[in-house]
Amino acid sequence: MRLSPRTVHEIDSPMGATYALVADRSGERALLDLAQAAPSYPPATEMIEHVTKVAHEPNGAAYVPAPGLPRLREAFAADLSRAYQSPVGAGQMVVTAGCNQAFCLVAQSLTEPGDEVIEVLPYYFNYDMWLRMNGVVPRYLEPGPDLVPDPEAAAALITPRTRAIVLVTPGNPSGVTLPPDVLAEFYALAKRHDIALILDETYRSFRDTGRPAHELFADPDWERTLVSLHSFSKDLAMPGYRVGAVVGSPELNREVMKLLDCVAICPPRVGQEAAWAGLTSAQEWRRARADEIADKRRRLETSLAGRPGGFELISSGGFFGWIRHPFAGRPTDEVVRDLITRYDTLVLSGTAFLPDDRRMFRVSFGNVDQAGLTEFAERLALMARDLRG
Repeated sequence: MRLSPRTVHEIDSPMGATYALVADRSGERALLDLAQAAPSYPPATEMIEHVTKVAHEPNGAAYVPAPGLPRLREAFAADLSRAYQSPVGAGQMVVTAGCNQAFCLVAQSLTEPGDEVIEVLPYYFNYDMWLRMNGVVPRYLEPGPDLVPDPEAAAALITPRTRAIVLVTPGNPSGVTLPPDVLAEFYALAKRHDIALILDETYRSFRDTGRPAHELFADPDWERTLVSLHSFSKDLAMPGYRVGAVVGSPELNREVMKLLDCVAICPPRVGQEAAWAGLTSAQEWRRARADEIADKRRRLETSLAGRPGGFELISSGGFFGWIRHPFAGRPTDEVVRDLITRYDTLVLSGTAFLPDDRRMFRVSFGNVDQAGLTEFAERLALMARDLRG
């Protein structure tokens, strides 16, 4: 019998398709990789030393309990309680193999085929792909000119089949950080309609303020509405270790653990041990790395302030810049292909994050040094000169 895969989405994974183009590049210049949101530095020394120690222990490669390593959950609960100035308990979280898995498990727990989920444009492509692959209908919310969505506009999209609103802040791909009052309005909307507010806070440590990202955990009844998703990948420079977390109600977390048991049993112990060491022993390192990322963002903003070649930085924050190209007559996918193959500059086409072509593309500055960001602006200007003759 010949086995044929079920077609579950009309496009390939955007990240894989983008990196496949590297083989066709000119190679005239050093490759600038602004595609993947990954830190360019290794984890803290304390984390590496702890992982090395655990690897030699008798149970160093053993399974961990279903909700996650107990001391990691305790440390992360304390970290969240400090960050949000509201109590968050270890019993309210499940450790996952990254934030992508956290979202997939939550979405699978809350929805069934034919249900609807509201996503803000531009959306994070992995979430949109997962919903579509599982027969869930995305309802797209257009944001305002500042890319901040309007809760009243979201209310108009809610139907009897709506199960959740998804917000990513700071945004991926936009970098936009949603103000606490806007998050409070979305929370009130979701609560009023008895649907979930799924809040991806992967980049919360890379905001411009040390103030709480929101006050939603202060509501004693938050578990009925809020699902907060987290990642240690960027915060602790360990993307390949695959550790994230769902913070939600016991009822939701029980369903998440059922699914987790089917797909992974548990996230890798080595990653959970590394995350615990980072949370308990590397706080100063963590803040210093966040400052470095902020410096890179400012360099990107400075380098693009003059709109080199007509390229315009629309928004930035977290790990990302959201850029509009000036070639109104050319599909963005072609512009991105040229950037990669002719100018050795890896970026992601905005068509991966939008249902149509709006001349946008995403850059992630975590992988590039300050000089590389200046070089990036120069390559954009060169590309524009070449195309315009």
